[in-house]
Amino acid sequence: MAKVVMYSTAVCPYCVRAERLLVSKGVAEIEKVRIDLDPIRRQEMMDKTGRRTVPQIWIGETHVGGCDELYALDRSGKLEPLLNAP
Repeated sequence: MAKVVMYSTAVCPYCVRAERLLVSKGVAEIEKVRIDLDPIRRQEMMDKTGRRTVPQIWIGETHVGGCDELYALDRSGKLEPLLNAP
């Protein structure tokens, strides 16, 4: 299963919702980067994505985006193949 990285904060309902979907798809481990605790990582996220909002999700080398994009990927049938890519 592909590595999943999620930039998040402590109080983020969209992060919880995204995590819930990923776990339901069999993701056992999500590397969470808490940008509210580490301003350097916040800047890193903004530099990589051009976005200031969380969650920002990577599956393998693919930047999925936020919660809405993750759910859209699932609805289109493309989430599971991305998660199961070698």
